[in-house]
Amino acid sequence: MLVRIEERLPDLSRAEQRVARWVLEHPRQAADATLADVAAKVGTSEPTVIRFCRHVGLEGFREFTLRMTEALSRPAIYVHRDVSEDDTTSDAVSKVMDASIRTLIDIRARATSMPFDKAAVALSAARQIVFGGVGASGHVADDACNKFFRLGTPCVALTNMPSLLQYSATLTNADSLILISHSGRWPELLRAANLAQGGGASVIAVTNPLSELAGLADILFPCTAIEDASVYTPMSSRLAHLALLDALQVALALKLGEAAVDQLKRSKAALL
Repeated sequence: MLVRIEERLPDLSRAEQRVARWVLEHPRQAADATLADVAAKVGTSEPTVIRFCRHVGLEGFREFTLRMTEALSRPAIYVHRDVSEDDTTSDAVSKVMDASIRTLIDIRARATSMPFDKAAVALSAARQIVFGGVGASGHVADDACNKFFRLGTPCVALTNMPSLLQYSATLTNADSLILISHSGRWPELLRAANLAQGGGASVIAVTNPLSELAGLADILFPCTAIEDASVYTPMSSRLAHLALLDALQVALALKLGEAAVDQLKRSKAALL
């Protein structure tokens, strides 16, 4: 249910989007709330809440509460569990693995509705593909660049802000910029997107669908991995981003056809 709401978000009216964002941010409250409660929390009318329910494919508010309850009834292994300093090594390892499994299952559930075909078309016509990200997302950008260049299209990964901004300012309508960010709030990433679009480049974002970066992107891959607040646990969003870009690389290879297959064979043969 939460995945469906995220997917329908861009098609909702502004008032309905306020309802959607509140539900996504407070899913357990939403499951237990009355129609009047939701309207009051969001600051809108009850008919608007009902329209929101119908626009996400439900008959009404009653079905909405039922679907929300179902969505929150996960098997215990997939319930978010922080690593504690009191955990045994075995328990801590299991929690880290559970978080990774949950992240990949969540991203798999929404993958079929993501714009892989649209992105593959844009990338297949690109003169070059530029990947941008900082921190953990910078490592994802490096990894993606290392995979995509093997298809025969020149690629570059930019993981510091000055270089990303300067490079983005030189992009044209023959280029594609892929920006990777868990939060989608870095001001420099937003500026990079604007600079690239100013030159005519297509901007693809792998980020939170509720973020400013998502609103700027020409093509959006929504990713809302829940991060563990524990200092011990790695960022789950990194795994989701890696998996999404792996899938996009395969989609692009299929779009390019024999030319990509030949490039992949040649790149592998170079190491033999």
